[in-house]
Amino acid sequence: MRALLSILIFGFSFGLWAQNETHFEKANALYNKGQYAEAIEKYETILDNDQHSAEVYYNLANAHYKLNNIAPSIFYYEKALQLKPNDPDIKNNRAFAQKMTVDGFVETPQVGFSKIINNTINLLSFDNWAILAVASVILFVILYLSYYFSYNTNKKRLAFVLSLLSVIVALIAVSMAFQRYSLDKKDQPAIVFAQESKIKADPNTSSDEIIRVHEGTKVQVLEAFNDWKKVKVSNGSEGWIPSEDIKLLNSF
Repeated sequence: MRALLSILIFGFSFGLWAQNETHFEKANALYNKGQYAEAIEKYETILDNDQHSAEVYYNLANAHYKLNNIAPSIFYYEKALQLKPNDPDIKNNRAFAQKMTVDGFVETPQVGFSKIINNTINLLSFDNWAILAVASVILFVILYLSYYFSYNTNKKRLAFVLSLLSVIVALIAVSMAFQRYSLDKKDQPAIVFAQESKIKADPNTSSDEIIRVHEGTKVQVLEAFNDWKKVKVSNGSEGWIPSEDIKLLNSF
């Protein structure tokens, strides 16, 4: 029974994959013909089938860019970068799309010790820091056993020093893993989809206006209250924006 179920699941998954490949090829063909709106529909069909890839997001962003759809193009370039963060083509095209935005906020740069710490934390993902920690612990055990059973003084000394270093690396990796997890959990980027939106001092329409943002601007969501989101703009300004005016990037 389980074997039959596995075969059925595999067959369904393969069929869905083949269907998505067909949609992708048709979408690309439409894009190459300059039928960008039709191509967008095909790409979105793939996403509706819960198939997420950097290639689909990238091509979808390109189609929106051709139609001068500022917010969607930047949104999907950002989605593509989440899956391929170091892809030069995605970064380059995103930069072109960002030039269409009205807002030209300059991001407040990190300086000093905090910059060094954050750069170190971001060297590896949470999973990779965790793997490094486990590998260091295993190495410590091997080195400690080598130290314990060795009768050669020089070998014992070397094994002892290396085991201590492996413990230190393990502790640092564990610390970095927790820090990276915390940063990832706090990281809630979003793109403004409203043509113009007023960021308020409090989560209500009658409160004072702090700043105005326009479509395509990237913000960081800090917290939520009813139909409002507290956001931070790259220039450091913070305030409340209607939830309907932005679209979260971390939702798939």
